[in-house]
Amino acid sequence: MREVDHPARVNETTTQVLVLGAGPAGLAVGGCLRSAGVPFELLERASTVGHRWRNHYERLHLHTYRDLTKLPDHPWPLHVASYPSRDQVVAYLDEHARKNALTPRFEREVVRLAREGAAWVATTKGPHGDERWVAPRAVIATGYNRVPHRPTWPGEASFAGTIVHAIDYRNGRAYRGKRALVVGSGNSGAEITLDLFEHGARTSMAIRHPTHVSPRDLFGVVPTQALGVALGWLPPKVFDRLALPLTKRLVGDLSAYGITRPDQGPMELLQKTGRVPLLDIGTVELVRQGRITVFPGIERFDGSDVVFVDGRSEPFDVVVLATGYHAALEGFLDGAERLVDGKGHPTAHAQEHPEAPGLYFVGYRNPPTGAIHDIAKEARRVAGAIGRATKGGAA
Repeated sequence: MREVDHPARVNETTTQVLVLGAGPAGLAVGGCLRSAGVPFELLERASTVGHRWRNHYERLHLHTYRDLTKLPDHPWPLHVASYPSRDQVVAYLDEHARKNALTPRFEREVVRLAREGAAWVATTKGPHGDERWVAPRAVIATGYNRVPHRPTWPGEASFAGTIVHAIDYRNGRAYRGKRALVVGSGNSGAEITLDLFEHGARTSMAIRHPTHVSPRDLFGVVPTQALGVALGWLPPKVFDRLALPLTKRLVGDLSAYGITRPDQGPMELLQKTGRVPLLDIGTVELVRQGRITVFPGIERFDGSDVVFVDGRSEPFDVVVLATGYHAALEGFLDGAERLVDGKGHPTAHAQEHPEAPGLYFVGYRNPPTGAIHDIAKEARRVAGAIGRATKGGAA
């Protein structure tokens, strides 16, 4: 590795591999590259590893089982819960960085990554000034939740209550006794709904799409994730043919409560739309009991009221948008439009992208086996390919 002065007085560092992002995916890649003896630079726009995890809502837990959710060569401590809490995940990521001697270049926001000749060049901004980072290979691991997705509706500017995205939600203490609506039927939306309820809010959910629901643990014992790991190799329709009857039996018909089941099976729906099944941790039972009300999608806001697409109208004090995120690769990756699909996700995973020599993506899938479970596999695969190419002298 060497540092030189760029002609425009921008500090320039050269290495073998650039890794963008120090969340779970970037840390996994960094650990595998360290084990392979490949020099690299790990660039992170925040001031800590696992920045997103540190700033999620307080109640957050992994919805995937601890022992099936590990970074490469790093088992969880035995005292950690089966479904680790946010703080336990943060401690685990800190320990992974320490164990693998990872020293990210913090507060370096990559504003452009582009191919220049035979190298990838990352341009960063931050308190350290403008810098250039040059390497023949780059791994993008900034995650599919880089930028929050925030839909808008007519009338929301005059809404008398508060609208907050899940990225800014911490806990429900401030909403005790308030009328709260959570928009979104993903795992975060269901858990935030539960958090608000437990803090004494009068809580409802707005679910726009038909949604598959599964218990987090089959029969209260076996993690549903284990089923995904066991059957994940099957074609989507075959997987659904085997798994769907079981979840139907365990969950039942929720349509009377406002939660309808999609026509497509869970795996086929995930493959086509990216929408994952809701792994229930108690929210659905409160819906059955009538303690949490489910509404359809929002049509508009009207003063303190939210008007739904079925014509119902209810007043709310706070609306929490658990509406997901965008990978937003186009925000810094030169030529991203050639490398991503209609959802903005890369069209090649854990391998050199066929349209971009020397460029790899890790951590852009959300499979039924669990994101971190697959991140570990992808990181090993990418680091192995880079290690072989580096030793072979390939560009």
